Amino acid sequence: MSAPQVAVVARVFSVLSEPIRLVLLQALRDGPLTVSELVEASGMKQANVSKHLGMLHQHRLVERRRKGICVRYEILDPMAFALCKLVCRKAGDSDQ
Repeated sequence: MSAPQVAVVARVFSVLSEPIRLVLLQALRDGPLTVSELVEASGMKQANVSKHLGMLHQHRLVERRRKGICVRYEILDPMAFALCKLVCRKAGDSDQ
């Protein structure tokens, strides 16, 4: 890998290294959700959910779509699930 590619891979792994972000991605796996729905699904406070969604959006793992006054988040790049599956296999737990 080139130096720029290594930097990109390191940034993606850094974003995915936060368990809260993985919880949010898992919640979005079945389809788009609003921040309120993600707060309910994750049990986290709204400010915390919004902060982590911002990071996931910044790194193009999720996208936001405004519909009226609601903003719905959805998975933009399902690659995160493939990475999680690989890590689970390596750890000996093939369940996601």
